[in-house]
Amino acid sequence: MKAHPAFGDSLIAGLLLIFDMGVAASTAEQGVSFSAFLAVTLLMLGPLPFRRYHPLGTSYLILAGAFLQLFTHGGGIEFGVPVRASDFALAIALYTLVAYTGRKSALIYSGWLLAGTLLWAIFQVGDLQAVFLVFMVFVIFGFSWAMGEFVGARRAYQSELEQRLKLLETERDQQAKIAVGEERSRIARELHDVVAHAVSVMIVHADGAAYTIRSQPEVAENAVRTIADTGRQALTEMRRLLGVLRSEDAETQWAPQPDARGVVELAENTRAAGVPVRLEITGDVDDLPAGVGLSIYRIVQEALTNTIKHAGTGTTAFVRLARTPEELRLEVVDNGFGTPHDVVKVSGGNGLIGMRERAAVLGGEFEAGPNPGGGWRVRASFPLAA
Repeated sequence: MKAHPAFGDSLIAGLLLIFDMGVAASTAEQGVSFSAFLAVTLLMLGPLPFRRYHPLGTSYLILAGAFLQLFTHGGGIEFGVPVRASDFALAIALYTLVAYTGRKSALIYSGWLLAGTLLWAIFQVGDLQAVFLVFMVFVIFGFSWAMGEFVGARRAYQSELEQRLKLLETERDQQAKIAVGEERSRIARELHDVVAHAVSVMIVHADGAAYTIRSQPEVAENAVRTIADTGRQALTEMRRLLGVLRSEDAETQWAPQPDARGVVELAENTRAAGVPVRLEITGDVDDLPAGVGLSIYRIVQEALTNTIKHAGTGTTAFVRLARTPEELRLEVVDNGFGTPHDVVKVSGGNGLIGMRERAAVLGGEFEAGPNPGGGWRVRASFPLAA
């Protein structure tokens, strides 16, 4: 257990008091009253345990005790020299001021020490011995000042270091919050893409099954199967995404993310939902970077989902993927009623926002809006050059 600082100061004061008690008899022989001796002892040693908490007040109490000693004590107290062990409290007080309050208050205090030292040398020593004694006193005070500078600088450094650590902790917490927010946005986009596409397909097939269940049971049965398959696929993807949040096992094996090759399956699912889709792929899309492949898949998925939800009856969609050595271009166009531009701007949903962010994070470009010939058009491009 670490000792309290005041305990060490009390111990120093006790040791100085023991040395002073040893010279109490000699002070009595030189005409120094016990009351004056006790008053000086209390003023100079009593404040020491409190010097760290009230450095200025305790230092001037010690100084007052020194001046009282100057006018009440005669020469020849210890070894023929008019000093007491408690006089070292003056050096401790100077050190305390330099370390805890700064140079300004310490300089003022040093001025009083200089005046008191000169008075002590003139009136109580009064011979050539005073020169050496004054020199020794100044050496002691100089050493106290130097120690105060060292400890004060160290305390300032530690304080600054603590402030920096607090700032680093605050910055770390803020970065963690930002990272959590970004991860939540990413997962929200992924869940939106998965759920919106699957639910749209399931709704279309459910309506078709309800319409044909009496007149064409085979068609209704196929629609119900498509609903089940779509639900299972969506559930699998949702489990993968939610597993990222729930799993605490760093070695968990995740299912692979979809890529551009999954666009073929998306087109087939959309055709099964009743929307004819033409797919045109130019170039090899099998070895695309993982980020680009996933973004292509999600953009096509969201665009076809919007076509199913908003385009209306009799709509056809056209998906074109064209790869060159420099970039990959994607275009999804339908000829349906489209989505009004103002609704897109006001809605603030995850769909178009997610598509735009996917393109931007990979250095690509994204554009979505009404097609001049009718319907809705989505375009995106991704750089592939090194």
